[in-house]
Amino acid sequence: MEYLEFELPIKELEEQLGKCQIIGEESDVDVTQTCKQIEKKLVATKKEIYKNLTPWQRVQMSRHPDRPYTLDYIKSLCGDSFLELHGDRSFKDDKAMIGGLGKIGDQSFMFIGQQKGYNTKTRQYRNFGMANPEGYRKALRLMKSAEKFGIPVVTLLDTPGAYPGLEAEERGQGEAIARNILEMTRLKVPIITIVIGEGASGGALGIGVGDKIMMLENTWYSVISPESCSSILWRSWEYKELAAEALKLTPTDMKKMKIVDEIIKEPLGGAHSDRETTFKTVSEAIVSAYDEFKNLSPKDLVNKRIEKYCDMGVFKG
Repeated sequence: MEYLEFELPIKELEEQLGKCQIIGEESDVDVTQTCKQIEKKLVATKKEIYKNLTPWQRVQMSRHPDRPYTLDYIKSLCGDSFLELHGDRSFKDDKAMIGGLGKIGDQSFMFIGQQKGYNTKTRQYRNFGMANPEGYRKALRLMKSAEKFGIPVVTLLDTPGAYPGLEAEERGQGEAIARNILEMTRLKVPIITIVIGEGASGGALGIGVGDKIMMLENTWYSVISPESCSSILWRSWEYKELAAEALKLTPTDMKKMKIVDEIIKEPLGGAHSDRETTFKTVSEAIVSAYDEFKNLSPKDLVNKRIEKYCDMGVFKG
């Protein structure tokens, strides 16, 4: 288990609890009462810390190395029913963008999402979750297949941004993302979008247009990361905490501005602290969202989606 800087008081208490339990096991001393006191203090400390997270701390939580990634969610939600599909039929298969068919219960879904790596080797293999144009073109191909067979689409957002390399720009990164946004607005099947980690810039928006948009509690969604914002405005990364505050990137801010529809609660300590509960909550949220849209005609579905986006950012004086 890895700990973030603000989680160190929790680490100390967990270590104390561990030592206390070892003493109880290895000697005749009754430490039951002491262990209970430490456990009580641990729960209170966790509640105090996670109840008052700053926007920057939420950004840190969204990047926690133990946090579940797209494939973890898909494997848990679909089990053995998931069939991964590859390639954009033009250039190559982008390993940073995952896509395929899977079932939750008896209902089939087309799952699409960015995948980060767990260690240095897999992070390089997955290009740190930063998709190239062919990743977005693969996503669009899969969405069009889902539309053809009347299968709802679920997109899972977790990326620090689309890959900004020269070769990605040469192959039309901007066009690929813009094309996806256009096509997703008029896709004739329900689209359920969930931000499971970082929702950064056009990289997230390229698969982020949906009928229902949800965010897990410790995630963020913004046009730019706090570090990049800080380096542009102040020529330094030192002001990233200030930038995170100003960007209004937390789920609460997003819901208040009606950019997202729902916040999915995480277990105390974040999604990684109790993965099974997190997966169960996300599964229920997907099924509930699908039930909301499954009886709409394709025409009504598209009209409703376009209205939803046209209403965003409307200011009444």
